[in-house]
Amino acid sequence: MNKLTKYASPLLQPLIAVLVGLLAGAIAIMISGGDVLETYTEAWKGAFGGFYFTTNTLTRATPIILVGLGAAFAFRAGFFNLGAPGQMIFGALVAALVGLYMPGPGWLVCIAALIAGVAAGGLWSVMAGYFDARFAVNLLISTLLLNYIADLFAGYLVAYPLKDTSGSAAMAQSAMLDKSVWLPKIFSGMPLHLGFVFAVVGSLIIYVLLKRSVAGYEIRMLGGNPLFALYGGINRGSMMIISMFISGGLAGLGGAVEILGSQYRYIDGALTSADYAWTGIMAALLASSNPIGTMIAAVFLAALQTGGMGVERNTEVPLEVGAIIQSVLILFISARFTYSFWKRRKGIKSHGTAV
Repeated sequence: MNKLTKYASPLLQPLIAVLVGLLAGAIAIMISGGDVLETYTEAWKGAFGGFYFTTNTLTRATPIILVGLGAAFAFRAGFFNLGAPGQMIFGALVAALVGLYMPGPGWLVCIAALIAGVAAGGLWSVMAGYFDARFAVNLLISTLLLNYIADLFAGYLVAYPLKDTSGSAAMAQSAMLDKSVWLPKIFSGMPLHLGFVFAVVGSLIIYVLLKRSVAGYEIRMLGGNPLFALYGGINRGSMMIISMFISGGLAGLGGAVEILGSQYRYIDGALTSADYAWTGIMAALLASSNPIGTMIAAVFLAALQTGGMGVERNTEVPLEVGAIIQSVLILFISARFTYSFWKRRKGIKSHGTAV
């Protein structure tokens, strides 16, 4: 019973947040004149109402899970990485370029594109970590601003030198990848691809790494109590570089699998408009940076998006109800962080220590 309580307690706050979000959504539905039970039934059908809808939801959740895992890893180490959108964009762009221009058999090019996506996202993330470790540039600000550089640079490349001019469309996009490079589908005729397996396996690996390894203990110590970690001989600079590379690499992998498994080309604005990265960060925060909880939260948030489309198709309730639920979740997360900060400040005043 004690073990069950130990593993279930981290899920209590996210569950409360979800229930509060659904309650807020119900209020919004009633205000718009819709039926709450019918709306949520249609949302469930749109997300999990059949095998195709379920695979569609899991496909949308795949990059969200990978980005969320990267964010959760950095948060556990005590580094607030807000650069996931830019890291995901670079991972997607480099994966597309490798898929287009690398010679060789399709399976080899696909593997190389995935590795290149991880490397691109990781190195873009490491740059912000290096600025912090070497020049004391605030990590939160640098990661946030680097998103704009990545987005605009990638947009320029596919709008001018790498633009696909073979079709009649005027969109800024790269050429289509050869089918031999695409990630295999898990089920024939369904959108779910091998990237979902990478996301699930990645969640398990990160969980075991953080819970059962020496490196994971050091990471958790650094994130939980930096001063104690410093006295324990942990090098913050090197740990930051490693943590930021893994965090950015997972976000880059999220972009790579989206290109190789769903879009098959880099399209300017497609990743940012779908909001994969910020949704992944929200999943990590909602799950308190627990890797398994992040995966579950990512599927839930993806279901809100795919289910919302079903609601708009079959009812008079607008799609924005899902956005209202997500907004309430963000407010809940913000309130939790504010309360934790207030308790810590109160502890400092009471005990005269920064621990």
